[in-house]
Amino acid sequence: MLSKKRTNDLIISEILRACEEGAGKTKIVYQANLNFKMAESYLDNLRRNGCIETFNNGTRTVFKTTPKGLELKGKFDQFHSELARLCA
Repeated sequence: MLSKKRTNDLIISEILRACEEGAGKTKIVYQANLNFKMAESYLDNLRRNGCIETFNNGTRTVFKTTPKGLELKGKFDQFHSELARLCA
């Protein structure tokens, strides 16, 4: 049986989608099906590259997809859609 490992672009797309309306780390972990350590690594990278921003909502940190992140998510979605069409 072949292992179906998700690609980085698919994981990033899921994180960006989870953060569109603003999300805490727990929501991101569950929606993107990651553990907290992996999520932290992806979130740090996305934050450094300007694809998500963080802000504090009381004692909670909220992650929100930036316009640059939305553009990247749109490109990934278009790529995945085209790939699915080609492989169908």
